[in-house]
Amino acid sequence: MKKSHVLIMILCCLIPVAAMTAIFLFKVPANSVLLYGLILLCPLSHLLMMKFMGHDHSESKITPEASQNCHEQPAEVRLSVK
Repeated sequence: MKKSHVLIMILCCLIPVAAMTAIFLFKVPANSVLLYGLILLCPLSHLLMMKFMGHDHSESKITPEASQNCHEQPAEVRLSVK
């Protein structure tokens, strides 16, 4: 099993435990825990997805010349409309 997968499994188990601890031990209202949990769900899942799926903008192989003409197709691929 990959190390990153184990980390995600541990986080998915500890987050609900922390929420239940906050509700029962510290007497935090459940509405607040659910509200803040839902607010944090989207950005945290996005960050985890970007980290563990290997998405990295720093290793882009597009040169400035290629990025200027990225929407232009070669002449043999262009379709003529009549």
